[in-house]
Amino acid sequence: MINATSAKDEGRSDSSRVAVVFIALIVLLTLAALFAPRFRQPTVEAKVAPSVRPIMPAVELWLSTADRRLKLMPQPDIEMSAQDSSPADVVIDVNAKYQTMTGFGAAMTDSSAWLLQNKLNALQRNALLHELYGPPPNLNLNMMRLTIGASDFSLKFYTLDDIPFGQTDPSLQHFNVAANLEDVIPTVREILSINPGLLIVASPWSAPAWMKTNENLIGGELLEQYESTYADYLVKYLDAYRGYGIPIFALTLQNEPRFTPITYPGMAMSAETRARIVAQYLGPKLAGRKPRTRILDWDHNWSHPEEPLSVLADPDASRYIDGVAWHCYEGSQHEQGRVHRAYPQKDTYITECSGGDWPLSMNGELLWFTRNLLVTGIRQWARGAIYWNLALDEDHGPHFGGCVACNGVIAIDSQTGSVSRNDEYYALAHFSRFVLPGAVRVSSTDTDADKGIANVAFRNAFDGSIVLVMVNINANARHVSVVEGRTRFEYTMPPESVATFVWNPDLVSAWIQRALGWLRGPLPPARLE
Repeated sequence: MINATSAKDEGRSDSSRVAVVFIALIVLLTLAALFAPRFRQPTVEAKVAPSVRPIMPAVELWLSTADRRLKLMPQPDIEMSAQDSSPADVVIDVNAKYQTMTGFGAAMTDSSAWLLQNKLNALQRNALLHELYGPPPNLNLNMMRLTIGASDFSLKFYTLDDIPFGQTDPSLQHFNVAANLEDVIPTVREILSINPGLLIVASPWSAPAWMKTNENLIGGELLEQYESTYADYLVKYLDAYRGYGIPIFALTLQNEPRFTPITYPGMAMSAETRARIVAQYLGPKLAGRKPRTRILDWDHNWSHPEEPLSVLADPDASRYIDGVAWHCYEGSQHEQGRVHRAYPQKDTYITECSGGDWPLSMNGELLWFTRNLLVTGIRQWARGAIYWNLALDEDHGPHFGGCVACNGVIAIDSQTGSVSRNDEYYALAHFSRFVLPGAVRVSSTDTDADKGIANVAFRNAFDGSIVLVMVNINANARHVSVVEGRTRFEYTMPPESVATFVWNPDLVSAWIQRALGWLRGPLPPARLE
């Protein structure tokens, strides 16, 4: 006797097989129609064939407005036409290629992980994490930053080797990740089960107090006698997290090494010290390990490009350094480009930027984050962008010192567990849902200065689709024309809006890739060099 459940499962299986066969037939019939030889009846007289209008791809469009009337809302498709001799505002050249993109994300601070674990039940958390990290049409976030020890967004001060004052532990016998076992590690493991391609950048806010000049987590510097031990400390972190199934994509030596906070853990670290630690200790210790963990220098603001330039000028250190990490709080994004031009073989990442409820953001932060951080940051060679806190509560916390007005990508109400999505959520979504890992930035006319419309363009590696993100910072609507290859389209950007346009120049290839994608299921993580 067959029970109802097995019958239902068998029915589902039969339906799936029928769907697969149906899709496969569509693909085969499409290919046959396109490429099969056609029989032609011989004719005595030559006839003039009527002109046939070529089939043009349609442009899909998603739109957000600064007044929050529209939040990543799909709009009617835009018709393309054949390119003519008239000029265009934005010309896209897919043959002019720049950096390959790794992705977008936010930091899983102690505060974010604590909220997810303690203010949501398992079903709520699972649904939210799928929304944030699941494949499109979810947000598709695939990058994350972790703090090695406490930051200002922790519930207490700690490192991973804390011992009584006055004692030392040069052999790191007391190293442990116990402080992360209840919140951070289980949350990251759950996210990895949703998105196995997650790329994690880890940064320490302070060495253990016994390694420092002032024997305190706040302020001070690393004692030179413990530089090798500090490198061992970071390697132990990699091994401990790998033991929990959490690979670390990249390390930085110190968060914001030019700033010494007075209310939360921090540590000054000069360019000379960073270069010495990488060249003599951390670089050699990581060189032969597989999978490889990258080393990123700096991890601080755009305002001091001389810092990473100094470290990269040291050949013994530079050979181990994969790239430079940047924060957004001071200086110009164009300093990323300056360092890239000096060392074009080194990667560029934005590893921290936070919005908040401060006077400059009273009208919202959608435009600033999309235009200044993402569009301009990527045009200045960023391969990935990581926002600061993924989640905070209605009081911008919990936090222990530091920023009292910072926002998360999302807000979780500590009383009800309800989730709200901030402007940064939509700014990230305009990229992360459409620009897939492995996409290449391609050339597009820079229209920011003359039209007040910033833009950046990409070509996805998987199906060849083109993604164009545009930001109109003007208080009035602006008409723009876009040319790519032999096609063009026109669109009027609403006032203070963000638009993501997606199209595929090769319609046949697009349908075949889509059908094959349905057949094989989700793509594996992109292979990133």
